[in-house]
Amino acid sequence: MLFSVFFKVLGATSLFSSASARLDARATTAPSYITSQSPISKAGILANIGPSGSKSSGAASGVVIASPSTVNPNYLYTWIRDSSLVYKLLIDQFTQGQDSTLQASITAWVSSMKTIQQVTNPSGTVSTGGLGEPKFNIDQSAFTGSWGRPQRDSPALRSISLLTYANWLESNGGSSTVTGTIWPMVILDLDYVAANWNATGFDLWEEVNGSSFWTIAVQHKALRLGATFATTIGDATRHSTYTTQAAGLLCFLQSFWSPTGAYMVANINQNNGRSGLDANTILASIATFDPSATCSDVASFQPCSDKALANHYAVVNSFRSLYTVNSGIASTAAVAIGRYPEDVYFNGNPWYLATFAAAEQLYDALYTWNKVGSIGITSISLPFFKQFLSTAAVGTFAKTTTQYTTIVAGVQTMADGFLLIDAKYTPTAGGLAEQFDKATGVPTSAADLTWSYAASLTAFARRNSTVPASWGAAGLTVTCPATVAVTFTVDATTVFGENIYLSGSLLQLTDWSSTSPIAMSAAAYPIWSVTVVLPANTAFQYKYIRINNGVVTWDSDPNYSYTTGASGSVTLSDTWR
Repeated sequence: MLFSVFFKVLGATSLFSSASARLDARATTAPSYITSQSPISKAGILANIGPSGSKSSGAASGVVIASPSTVNPNYLYTWIRDSSLVYKLLIDQFTQGQDSTLQASITAWVSSMKTIQQVTNPSGTVSTGGLGEPKFNIDQSAFTGSWGRPQRDSPALRSISLLTYANWLESNGGSSTVTGTIWPMVILDLDYVAANWNATGFDLWEEVNGSSFWTIAVQHKALRLGATFATTIGDATRHSTYTTQAAGLLCFLQSFWSPTGAYMVANINQNNGRSGLDANTILASIATFDPSATCSDVASFQPCSDKALANHYAVVNSFRSLYTVNSGIASTAAVAIGRYPEDVYFNGNPWYLATFAAAEQLYDALYTWNKVGSIGITSISLPFFKQFLSTAAVGTFAKTTTQYTTIVAGVQTMADGFLLIDAKYTPTAGGLAEQFDKATGVPTSAADLTWSYAASLTAFARRNSTVPASWGAAGLTVTCPATVAVTFTVDATTVFGENIYLSGSLLQLTDWSSTSPIAMSAAAYPIWSVTVVLPANTAFQYKYIRINNGVVTWDSDPNYSYTTGASGSVTLSDTWR
């Protein structure tokens, strides 16, 4: 998204005219805040969509600007992540009958994404890694400055939104649009995901080059949706490919759980010195919520599963004593949430969207408990439940029990509390920035952040038990073959516009493809690197590739070769020949 290490922040300067944040007099309860804020958030989103949005001047049709802010920070770009999440909300509102006026806007977004998919950019062409490019100029041209790339969640998120719309079109006379436009776009994105999910990339905060829980979770969901839709449309080959790769993703997703810390580590296959506690993981849980699943669906970390609740508990508590605005708040009440405790961007503040996300996960859990008629407590989730019932114990508690009633009331109060934290620091006009100052609560960083507006509306919807469509999380089981994380590094000097790629003799290494090789990161230039998860005890060969303006140059013979061990990780260091 927005907040790259390549942008140097000189101070936590507020872009807002109000001298202090004020709680709207109408927003003293969660329902009153929802009533007053909902139309403002919806208008805020539409104002940031080109070409006619009031704050998106210069944006092409269907392009979502991240924010109209152009100075400290400059967010006047379109991020595929933000755009896809925003349109997932709008597509849900349209397909669920909440707003019948949105189809023209959705059609424009689809057209914009179709154009952007084909734009050659610093990550490559449409067939050589370009789909992993995170952001573009608002006229749909490539952004060519330094950035954290590739970001492999973007194709997955776009395909999730496209498939949500495609499913509606298939049932409403739009099959020609699906077969002629949307499915070919989805194929590009999901083929990229299937080929590249086991390679490292930058996380959603654009700072850590490794394997991200958020990215793996949304890639898994995307491939499950794609496999199901492939059957609908009669594409048996892709159904098989996507199903197989989704199984690998689900297995890998389990690697992020820390049994000692009792939370999901946000990023692995890297060494950034952080704790791993990160709102990344809460955002992933709500992005992959399946209303047809139950709390027993632990493998996909459903919001009410024991590990997801334990993670919520750990992440929220990591911010309790971090911000002045959280001072004096009870140890079992909602607090302001940021990205991660070690954050220094704009001096490290709470984020509106992260605080909304903390509420949304709890609303998701409440929805599922009500649906199944009981709450299950395990040793993993017990500390979470003790916040609401000091005598909570391991077991299953039906709706008719006092334990169930007490816990549900407590969780509802905490969830509403997160909304009221955001309400407290929402200016009276309702504009939602990226952050609010950790000491004063004054909005800071980018004004009118589109993702903040979208995050408020999805949280409000879940409180109202308005949920997204199922995507197949129910009943999934994990089968994990032995693997080894192999980090490939090569010392290679390049010219502007030239990139280094990896290919090799295994399917995970693209089977010697020069048209869709694995893009490598130049974050430590001239050392290019990428980590790929490969089968254990497997011999393979590989080579590096230079691509510049479509010209492909392979490293000199002979091929490099290696045999993976039984488990663990390894780094292979090479020099371009």
